[in-house]
Amino acid sequence: MRPVRSLWLAGPEAWLPDTEIQAARQRALCLDAGLEVIDPARLPAGEGGDELEARHFYAARMAQLRQADAAIVNLTPFRGPSADTATVFEAGVLAGLGKPIFAYLNVADETQAEYVARVDAQLGATLDENRVWRDGEGCAIEDHGLPETVMLWGEARRLFVIVTQDPLRDLTGLELCLEALALYAE
Repeated sequence: MRPVRSLWLAGPEAWLPDTEIQAARQRALCLDAGLEVIDPARLPAGEGGDELEARHFYAARMAQLRQADAAIVNLTPFRGPSADTATVFEAGVLAGLGKPIFAYLNVADETQAEYVARVDAQLGATLDENRVWRDGEGCAIEDHGLPETVMLWGEARRLFVIVTQDPLRDLTGLELCLEALALYAE
């Protein structure tokens, strides 16, 4: 096993109004664990619509993902019942690169710990005659009693579900992932 020195953090924190404060809290925990956090490339805020700038950003971010020794991804539901889409993409890229991934998911209530329960609470779901959960459009909802879809859950070496009053800012899951990563790297 290769040593783990550099760490990629992914999650919805980049979109929070206090993103810099949250990033500093995360970095401090990682530094205390002896890990260097790769500071992600950022797409400058603005009007949008600059495709060339977006392509440069994408290339820079992909290069950074390749540099990471491991990742901790925050799969807390964001803007719906699922994780931030960029986080999910980055987790997939890292998995494809063979990087170890540790994950956490924060929810405000224990009833939201399973994926199908969050879909039901936010979008509505019904159980059909074949015992398949379906959304309002009749599409099947993945239900394996897991906190996330099988592909996200399965790739994580560990996935912690944390019930907290502040799902977007609680770092208990990050702390648990750092502990698990330390055991993995031994």
